[in-house]
Amino acid sequence: MAEATLQGVAQVPLRHESLLALTWRRFRRHRPALLGLFILLSFLVLTLAAPWITPYDPTAQRLTQALIPPSMEHPLGTDHLGRDILARILYGTRYSMIISILAVAIGLVVGVPLGAISGYYGGWVDMVIQRVADTLLSFPSILLALSMVAVLGVGLQNVIISVGVGTIPSFIRLVRGTVLALREETYVEAARCIGVSDWQIIWRHIMRNAMAPVIVQATLSMGTTLLVAAGLGFLGLGVQPPTPEWGTMLGEGRQYIFSAPYMATFPGLAIFLTVLGFNLVGDGLRDALDPRLWQR
Repeated sequence: MAEATLQGVAQVPLRHESLLALTWRRFRRHRPALLGLFILLSFLVLTLAAPWITPYDPTAQRLTQALIPPSMEHPLGTDHLGRDILARILYGTRYSMIISILAVAIGLVVGVPLGAISGYYGGWVDMVIQRVADTLLSFPSILLALSMVAVLGVGLQNVIISVGVGTIPSFIRLVRGTVLALREETYVEAARCIGVSDWQIIWRHIMRNAMAPVIVQATLSMGTTLLVAAGLGFLGLGVQPPTPEWGTMLGEGRQYIFSAPYMATFPGLAIFLTVLGFNLVGDGLRDALDPRLWQR
C-alpha cells in the first residue's frame, strides 16, 4: 500500500514557473493593478490611434471655432484658439508619457549605479554620495525642477532633464539600503572567496536580487514625474505651446475656468487617470514581486 502511494506521488509532475510567469500570475490577481494596467494601455492605444480617432490637427488654429462647448463635431470642445481638445489630449499623451519614461530612465541610469557603489563600498565614497543625495532631497521635487529649468531654459529636453534629476536621490537611497542588506549574504561571501571581482559581485549577484524594489520604485516614480512636468507646464515653464502637453493645456484653461471649464477639466482628468494608473500598477508590482507574500 505504501509503495503504491509513493509511486502515485512520484508520478505527479512538478510545476516549474519562471520568475516572470510567477510575477504575472500574482499580478493578475490584484484587481486594482489590472485596472491601472487597463488605464495605461487604453491611453497607449488611443494615442497610437489618434490619427484615425480625430481628423483635427492638434496645433491648427481655427479662431472662428474658438470656445465651442462639447458637441458631436468636437466631443470635448475647442480651446480659445479653436483647436480640438480631444485631438490635443490624444496627441499630448505622447509628450507626457515620453517625459515620464525618460525622466525615470535618468534616475535609473544615474541613481542605481551610485546607490550600488555607495552601499557596497561604504566609507568616504558612501559619505560623499549620500551628502549629494541629501542635498537633492532637501528640495521639493517641483522646486528642484523649477531651479533646473531656470538654469537650462524651457523646452521638452530641458524639462526631461530637470524632472529626471529629481528622481535620482530616491533611487540612490533605495538601492543603497538594499545593497547594504545583501552584501553580507552567504553567496556574496562565497563569491569573494573564489576571487570574483567587486563589479561582478555587484552586477551579477547583488543587483539581480535588488531589482524588484527598483522596478516598483520606477513605476511609482512615473506618476510623480508626470505631475511635476505637468506642474511646470501649468506655470508656463514646461513644454511650450503649441505643443499639446497636458500641463500646458491645463495652464491655458485656467484663464477660462468659469466661461469654458471643459478646457481645464479634460486635461486635468487625463493627468489624474494616468497618475492613478501608474500608482495602481506600482502597488500591484510591489505585491507581486515580494517573496514574503508568495503563496503557491
